[in-house]
Amino acid sequence: MDPVRNPFAPGAGSQPPELAGRKDIIASADTALQRVLLKRPAQSQMLLGLRGVGKTVLLNKIEQIAEEKGYLTSFIEVPENRKLADLLYPKIHQVVRKLSLVEGAKSTTYAAMRALRSFASVFHISMGDFEISVDPEPGVADSGNLEYDITELFVKVGTAAGAAGKGWVLLIDEVQYLSPDELGALIVAIHRINQKGLPILLFGAGLPAIAALSGDAKSYAERLFVFPRVDALSDSDAADAIRQPIEAEGEAIDQAVIDAVVAWTRGYPYFLQEWGFQIWNASPQSPIAIDCIDVAREEATRRLDDGFFKVRIDRLTPKEREYVIAMARLGPGPYRSSDIADALGEKLTTLGPRRAQIIAKGMIYSPAHGDIAFTVPMFDEYLQRHWIRD
Repeated sequence: MDPVRNPFAPGAGSQPPELAGRKDIIASADTALQRVLLKRPAQSQMLLGLRGVGKTVLLNKIEQIAEEKGYLTSFIEVPENRKLADLLYPKIHQVVRKLSLVEGAKSTTYAAMRALRSFASVFHISMGDFEISVDPEPGVADSGNLEYDITELFVKVGTAAGAAGKGWVLLIDEVQYLSPDELGALIVAIHRINQKGLPILLFGAGLPAIAALSGDAKSYAERLFVFPRVDALSDSDAADAIRQPIEAEGEAIDQAVIDAVVAWTRGYPYFLQEWGFQIWNASPQSPIAIDCIDVAREEATRRLDDGFFKVRIDRLTPKEREYVIAMARLGPGPYRSSDIADALGEKLTTLGPRRAQIIAKGMIYSPAHGDIAFTVPMFDEYLQRHWIRD
């Protein structure tokens, strides 16, 4: 079939043609956005899930909804080696500049700009193209304590947004790469924003451990945020994610093909997009029939192995790679840390730093005390295919 018309989008954060199985999460975010504009309290959200379940896609969708409702939005993807203050500065600068154009918000916007100038000075932020011409405001957002200063800065921005009749939505992807102090500072700032009824919402996304990390950072985080779990799709939703885009193009697909795709992907959205992409290209005509499944399986597996999986194993050192291969040898997981130590013939205590390094790289996480699991679905099967020899 015509590859130009292929409706599937197997890419990082790419919007799929059918956002199946996520209506409740989207509806909850929509309700929160509407409530804040009506000056009613609403909880910010942290989306939790493994790699490839569509967290970034959901953040993009929430950003779209927010912009349609008139919010100013800022999207940040947290890398492993950048400070939150450096990431926030240009985004807040853009927001305040936009607010300064609204009649009636000049004085509050000026105060926010001065607070941002203070913030940039105390944290030694290189302003570059985002140089601020105003003087800093002494005593505001300039203590050098990230928790205090982000809170004061957010209050100034929220006050300016309220005066302009606007709201601000901050969206942060890969939250797990924030330091405990940075995560704690964000939580305190949002807590203060809620207390003052200012129009700011935070939507974050990260690996499943974020809920526990948030609670560790501040005990009231579970009351401040909603933590929607973004999991693999149900069989029916996964089937819709394959069928509906094809039918929207005026084509058809046999149920046997859908069943095979759902079974192989186990409902993980990224894998569904890759498989949908391949079965479309492998089929000579509509309806897409089971005859194309072997070709599609081979190409989908190759592309996932060479891309989605390989980029992750390549980030590990030889010793770290040895650890995750030992995990895969034990089966699908989760795994007891003691069993991994036994498999490697090492003491549990000596493996602690290595395990912590792999967690810091976002490859594994602890779903329960003493347990370890992969953050990447079916990663154990990839390792079995390419790294484990009987």
